[in-house]
Amino acid sequence: MKEKILIASGNHNVYREGNYTVKVFQKGFPKSEVLREAMHMSLVEGLGMHVPELHSVGLTEDGSWAITYDYIEGKTLMQLMEEHPEKLEEYVDGMLDCQLEMFEKKAPLLNNLKSKMKRQIQSLDCINDITRYELLTKLNSMPDHAKLCHGDFCPSNIIVGEDGWYILDWIHASQGNASADVARTYLLLALQNLDAAYYYLNRFCERTGTAKIYVQNWLPLVAAAQLTKKRPEESELLQSWLNVVDTD
Repeated sequence: MKEKILIASGNHNVYREGNYTVKVFQKGFPKSEVLREAMHMSLVEGLGMHVPELHSVGLTEDGSWAITYDYIEGKTLMQLMEEHPEKLEEYVDGMLDCQLEMFEKKAPLLNNLKSKMKRQIQSLDCINDITRYELLTKLNSMPDHAKLCHGDFCPSNIIVGEDGWYILDWIHASQGNASADVARTYLLLALQNLDAAYYYLNRFCERTGTAKIYVQNWLPLVAAAQLTKKRPEESELLQSWLNVVDTD
């Protein structure tokens, strides 16, 4: 029996059901997307990542698709950041611990990140053809890697539990360049908390010996990808980032 709604969004609700979490998708939500998310969860679980254990995928009594996995007792990192702003640096460093562990993994069955971003840029209807061409040319010139990338790695997708930090929502997972995933996390943080974003990027570069420009070169591309979500409150900032770095 569902005890309470943990998360309510436009296309799904997340419930607690005893020791389990049940993610129930709206009727009509593509079955392929549900199965893709479950496959991603099973893949990263098999890689040894700290994620809730997947238990089942199926239909509810009313015909909606649902994914069932372990319920993790704890708070999201976003909640903790809001409750304890004085611990911002500690929390961001913890985020990086999780993300750097992730980058050590490879998942060859996942989609290629650059191919996914190419499709996203090609689908945009809010940019002109010249901008689209410049973005696709930039994307084509970026280095190809095959590291495990989350695609939506941010404080709201991390639960801090008693036995460690758990990473949620792997629907956007892919294999690709770690700096692209870092650029996306930087973007997501910047939309909420610029101080956290600046500290995060600086610490990533310090801890990995990565030149900041290497991450910054991905920013117009991840901004373009984020525009496909069509969130009016983000549009102005994202549009301004499309030409934030000149790669020449």
